[in-house]
Amino acid sequence: MELIKKIKQAEAQAQQIIEQAKAQAAGKAEEAHENRRQVLAEAEQERKKAIEAAVAKAESQGLAEVENLKTQAEEKRQQLHNKADSEMAGAVAKVMDYLRG
Repeated sequence: MELIKKIKQAEAQAQQIIEQAKAQAAGKAEEAHENRRQVLAEAEQERKKAIEAAVAKAESQGLAEVENLKTQAEEKRQQLHNKADSEMAGAVAKVMDYLRG
């Protein structure tokens, strides 16, 4: 009789140990899941920061390119204007010489 009580008590203790182990395993799994979620959230934030930095850099480079192109266009315009002025002066001189002569 005493042996049966001890066996039942040992079985109950074993069952309790199993239940505790299951609870600990579930807790560890939940912790791992939460850590993974947190790591993914941090990675997403880093990705967004990298995208924002790339967009800002591209925008800055684009604005610099626009300014460079504006400067080049102004220089070309001025060159054409100067060339037209000099050719016009020559043409006017020829016309005046023709009219006088």
